[in-house]
Amino acid sequence: MLTLRSMRVAARRQRAAWLLCAAALLSVSPHAALAQADASTRQQAASWLDRIHEAAQRENYEGVFVYQRGNFVQSSRIAHYAVRGDGEFESLESLDGQPRKLLRHDDDLYTFVPERHLCVVEKRLNRDAFPALMSESGAQVLSVYDSKLLGADRVADIDAQVIELDPKDAYRFAYKLWADKKTGLLLRVQTLDASGQVLEQIAFTQVRIGVPAQKASIVAGMRNTSGWTIVHPPVSAVDMQAQGWRIKPDVPGFHQIRELRRPMAARDPSAPPIPVDQAVFSDGLSTISVFVEPADKSTRKEGAGSTGATHVLVTRYRDYWVTVLGEVPQATLQRFASAIEYKATK
Repeated sequence: MLTLRSMRVAARRQRAAWLLCAAALLSVSPHAALAQADASTRQQAASWLDRIHEAAQRENYEGVFVYQRGNFVQSSRIAHYAVRGDGEFESLESLDGQPRKLLRHDDDLYTFVPERHLCVVEKRLNRDAFPALMSESGAQVLSVYDSKLLGADRVADIDAQVIELDPKDAYRFAYKLWADKKTGLLLRVQTLDASGQVLEQIAFTQVRIGVPAQKASIVAGMRNTSGWTIVHPPVSAVDMQAQGWRIKPDVPGFHQIRELRRPMAARDPSAPPIPVDQAVFSDGLSTISVFVEPADKSTRKEGAGSTGATHVLVTRYRDYWVTVLGEVPQATLQRFASAIEYKATK
């Protein structure tokens, strides 16, 4: 039979057990809540990145955007139409300096150079030009970038969501993005160095989204090339590894997306073109190209340089010049260059 004293002891023990349990829950809950909040932010940021990528292809828009790098400023006019069953149509025209006009239907690209009355016809290779942004899904991009949702802002009189992407290592730069809240179309993007300084920026100064598709002038421009000198650059796929090249840099996130061969004019006009091979790597946002060409047919010099977010490194490797170029810190290019190996094929 329980006595009053034994009942009080049991109650005290039960209360102590509850207090210990509550203390344990309190010690874990903030960390669990923080992890849950981080996961939610990553999920939202990944969704925004996917919307940005899709909107650049799916939406109809017309506007003017400006590219800024230091004291250099270049403005362009763009018109993009997505026609169901007929693909994408785009017109891109430079508004500063020498006139240039690009007309595109899906991957067919026509570049008009008026001062030379030249039209370059080729296949589009890069699909991440503004206002497109990525070559990977949002989730893949966030494997090497941390994300922050910074709230609302306005760009070109449009309400925007601001997203910051901070690199998880020192091999890439940070990005700050402004996306239209309604459609996800990218309105502004900044590339930032480790101290938060803006290295370069692209932003719409005016844009209309959801306009009717006006593809007729683009189609007519691509068809009516009479009187223009038509050039088809002889770009071809190449297997650099089969030729003895091995490029395996130990840089997280970057993977090879294509290999190409482009002929380059020799110093002697009577000499045949010089074959230049290019391997392109991407982490979804930043790209790095590795160019290889015979050293005896080129006047290149070793060195390094930069302009805005783009860095370049030129180095001699045996009988070849290797040029590494990308929107990454110089140390990343050094890491790529040091990972290049060559073994002559039989």
